[in-house]
Amino acid sequence: MRRTLFLLILCLTLHLASGEEWRAGTEVTAEELASYGADGLFVSEPISDAVFTRMWGKSYKENCTIPRSELRYIKALHITLDGKVKRGEMVVNRVISDDIVTILRELFKAGYPIERMVLVDEYNADDEASMTANNSSAFNYRTTPGGTRLSAHSRGMAVDINPLYNPYVKVLSDRTIVAPKAAAEYVDRSGPFPYKIDRHDICCRLFLKHGFEWGGDYKSIKDYQHFEK
Repeated sequence: MRRTLFLLILCLTLHLASGEEWRAGTEVTAEELASYGADGLFVSEPISDAVFTRMWGKSYKENCTIPRSELRYIKALHITLDGKVKRGEMVVNRVISDDIVTILRELFKAGYPIERMVLVDEYNADDEASMTANNSSAFNYRTTPGGTRLSAHSRGMAVDINPLYNPYVKVLSDRTIVAPKAAAEYVDRSGPFPYKIDRHDICCRLFLKHGFEWGGDYKSIKDYQHFEK
């Protein structure tokens, strides 16, 4: 599987990234894999007018204090659990953009499954809706779950991977907060299940290697989907 995916990457070309529209969420067909080529499928670019239009008033709210110039648009391939190769997209801070491109490339080469990777704006920047759809994303100018302080996602310095299966969990005296709410069955991390992130997972190991913190290591809460720098 790894050799096959590596060869798929080697057959890809720059014209998808620089000329043709990048439609995240669409499948890369066998014909495209036979005719497209490598570097253009894992790239970091400045935020174009077209991408910024999609973000404006959603993930990039009117009161956003992060300059557009500090953000980067990531194009990457990802593979689903059923083996489909799809185009993905993500907005991150320019400081971590090279790290994210490298990590996503390595995860793809390893055949690591990521179910969905589109901008949170496709869900009207509703984090609950995006997480429930198991959508991996990064930048979103918002507060932390159940809190008032700005999340690291507001600076584009955090990435959430397969969030439905790797929820945010905070235990209070009278209740447990789980985000997304649909992820309650995945609070118990004792058994195996698809998309599960733990310390031995290649996804976790790659992010740690690149200097990120993993939310699964937090003490007062657990945020199994979350990688922050």
